[in-house]
Formats: sequence, structure tokens, C-alpha cells
Amino acid sequence: MNQMTRNFLVLTIGLVLGFTLSVGGNVLAERASGSVLPIDELRTFSEIFAKLKADYVEEVDDKELIENAIRGMLSGLDPHSQYLNQEEFAELQVGTTGEFGGLGIEVGMSEDGFVKVVSPIDDTPADRAGVKAGDLVVRLDDTPVKGMTLNEAVKIMRGKPGTDIVLTIVREGEAKPLKITITRDVIKVKSVKHRTLEPGFGYLRITSFQTRTADDLARAISELREANDGKLSGLVLDLRNNPGGVLSAAVSVSDAFLEKGIIVYTEGRARDSELRFNATPRDLLDGAPIVVLINGGSASASEIVAGALQDHKRAIIMGETSFGKGSVQTIFPMSNNTAVKFTTARYYTPSGRSIQAEGIVPDIQLEPLRLTEAESNGVKAVKERDLTGHLENANGEGDKGKEGDDKAKEEDEKAALAKDYPLYQALTLLKGLRILQSR
Repeated sequence: MNQMTRNFLVLTIGLVLGFTLSVGGNVLAERASGSVLPIDELRTFSEIFAKLKADYVEEVDDKELIENAIRGMLSGLDPHSQYLNQEEFAELQVGTTGEFGGLGIEVGMSEDGFVKVVSPIDDTPADRAGVKAGDLVVRLDDTPVKGMTLNEAVKIMRGKPGTDIVLTIVREGEAKPLKITITRDVIKVKSVKHRTLEPGFGYLRITSFQTRTADDLARAISELREANDGKLSGLVLDLRNNPGGVLSAAVSVSDAFLEKGIIVYTEGRARDSELRFNATPRDLLDGAPIVVLINGGSASASEIVAGALQDHKRAIIMGETSFGKGSVQTIFPMSNNTAVKFTTARYYTPSGRSIQAEGIVPDIQLEPLRLTEAESNGVKAVKERDLTGHLENANGEGDKGKEGDDKAKEEDEKAALAKDYPLYQALTLLKGLRILQSR
């Protein structure tokens, strides 16, 4: 062992011992608890460090080597643990407030080393360009993604608004890779959107869970009530392609529809990773039925909401099995304005189900279909009113106006079928639930 290696080994062990003393009492206490310093592995690390410093083809910076070692240590644990340098930490903080630059996609790393699209964000360049949940990004412009870290890939995708990037995407069901050109833009995420589907039936979509989502949701429900004579007969809560976000927002959204019981709880090794969140006595819908739409792009916080409402039988979950991200990541800021983010616990639904790698299985499963109107061959169905000499309706001329209204309504429903089949099915189910409640 040369002098450089020996010196670095002493420094490394000294730093680790110092850290152990500062956070855990003393070395003997650590040994008593079964946590023994891996001296042989630290020696190997120091030897590799010294070898790189001496023989790598180009001179390498100590800081860069150490930072890369930290990144590798965290990324080797699971796809969600990572080191955040100063720039990345600042971007993460901006992202939770709802405005940042880029393409508008939530991404993770696939097992085979490609960037996987968890979901595109509504009304963003990626969404408008046709990027879909589950897509694998294999090239960014002419640069292969294989071998990149997730942070490196994200950094390339972000850039000056107005500039283009070409994503080469592998998509299930497509015979060859797709090339999609996307123009970067400032991404302003509107967390909650709402509208009336039909009189008495509201639609509320949450695109991501941000710090202000619960307040936006309460405001949206209030506006839906006002637009429907002060009462809602049912609500479609759309969580499709919602990649998650802030845990407290998911808890508050669930609480908005529950009056008692557990919403979600977490379990981990550290004592402070064991959390339990309970509902408070209020329901913003006063018991009106809810249908929650989910799909493979519904992850993390979305799954918490869907799982809580499903377990408490407060809503019917419809769609496809969700993504299955049931782990908790905690961000630990460092003294130099960097941070480490790593998994500290698992989420569990009120009934004790783990979401991790399983997802939320909907009560009613729907395939991602798109319906088109059947060919009629120009033949119109004959009805009573078409028969010569038919009796007039006893209600008189007023029925003609109703016929016109019904026809317009039918056309709207056909348009909804062709555009969004799961949403149409959710509305149909809500109507049925309303009829059952009225009886």
C-alpha cells in the first residue's frame, strides 16, 4: 500500500468514525447494536480512489470523484434514491410549487437503463406532442440514454424555452421506435381543473399534488356547487397520469371526502418514519357518490388517495391498475446546499395493503379503448312518430322542444364516448348510483 493510499484510508476512516460519533454516540455503542464499520470495503474504496487519481487517462477532481461515489451509492439502492447537487436541489424545490422549465413529463429510470415516462403532465409540450405513460426514451437528440443517470437525462431535456429536442421513444405495440420533436417551454402546472359534465354531475381532475392542491380542490368543489344550484349529485375524480407529489396534499385531498378513519400510514426502520394520518369530520360532497379514474400513470400520492377512498368504500375506483410506487422518499438537506433523497418507508392503505410494486387494482377495470360510431349505411331506425296517422303526444307541442334537447344531449354523449371512454363510463356509473340512492 503506497503512501497516498494509506493517507486516504486514514482520512476516510477518520471521517466515517467522526460521522458515527456525531450521530450515534460512540463506536462501541454502534458495534453493540450490530452496525460495524466495513473496514475491508472502505480499504477497497480508498485503493480505487487512489488508483483513479494516479492512472486515469485524464486528471480527475477529488470533488467530482466523491460526488460520483455518492451518486452511485444512492442510485444502487432503488430507482428513487439520489444525490442532488445545488442546482438539482433548487429545481426540486421549484417543482413542488408548480412552475418550472422543461418538457412536462414525469420520468424515472427503467431496469434496463432507459428513461421511462411515468406520465406526461396535462397541457404541456410533451402532452401535446403525444408522449404517453410507459414510453421508454432511448435517445435525446442524437445522444443515447443508456449509461446516463436520471439527473443527466433530465438536465438534457430541460433547456431554454423555445428550443427543440427530439426524443426517440420505444412504445409497446409499435413496430419501430418513434421520433417525437418537442419544443421546450416554461411548465406551469395547474394542479386542479374542473367542469360540469351534466347538470348535477361534476368533473374534477388533479394533475399533480402540490402544496396548494387541497385549497384549489375546495375552491373547485365550491364553484361546481354554485354552477349546479348548490348541490352535486356525483363527482368524477380523475387521477389518470397523475405522477404524485406532496404527501400532505394527498392526505388533505383524501380527507376532503372522508369523515373518519386512517387515510394512510407509513412504516420504516427509523422511528420518525412511522407516520399515521387520520381523517377529520367533514365531507365536502356530503356523501354524494364518487368515481375515481386511475391508470398506469397514476403513481404515489394518486395511489394514496385512490387506496384510501377504496378501502373506506367512499368511492368506486375505475380504470387500469396504477403504477405501484408505494415508497416514501425523504429529502435531507446538506450543509453545502446540496441534498440526498432516499427511501425511508413504505406506504400502506387503511386496510394494510402495500402499494409498492402492486399498485391499486380498480373495482371496475377498463381497457384503454376509443369508441367510434357504428356504420348505419344511411338507414334510419323507424319510430312510432314516423308512422302515418300516429297519435300525438298528450303533452302537446312541448314535447317537440324536448325532442330537440334530447337529440343535442345524445350528440354530446356520442362525442364524449369517442373522446374519453373511461370518463363516459364513470358518468354512466354515477347516474346509476344516484338512482339507487334516490330509491
